[in-house]
Amino acid sequence: MTRAALPPDALDATDRAILNALQDGFPISPRPFAEAGAALGLSEETLIDRLARLREIGAITRFGPFFDVAPMGGAFCLCAMAVPAQDFERVVTLVNAHAEVAHNYERTHRLNMWFVLAALTPEGITRAADAIEGETGLTVLRFPKLVEFFVGFRVRA
Repeated sequence: MTRAALPPDALDATDRAILNALQDGFPISPRPFAEAGAALGLSEETLIDRLARLREIGAITRFGPFFDVAPMGGAFCLCAMAVPAQDFERVVTLVNAHAEVAHNYERTHRLNMWFVLAALTPEGITRAADAIEGETGLTVLRFPKLVEFFVGFRVRA
């Protein structure tokens, strides 16, 4: 599931403005796309269409809120697996089928699959990781969050 880089002309100035603006927040209102679009000089429909296109071409992988489950009693856990290259696609499909998987990345390292589990309870992390081990036959190394450091990461498009 490797994604190729977008061609240099895949994003126009409006796409870049959308990506830059929406990283800093999204309105909570009866018509959030209309409100966000107006701030960008776009109609509600145009913003929705552009976001759909950005998703289709792979410029964004998802569009939606990111909930911090820890204050709600939930948990996050960074996980890693050593997946044989010839089995990577099968394993990534099994792992990504779990609703608890928030992110999943391939790395060029012995531990070549890294993903984040997010669950409503700490026990949910254990259940999801155990299920992944059972389905794949591979060990899921678990690195639970001890301390969180907010860095305000933004990518300028």
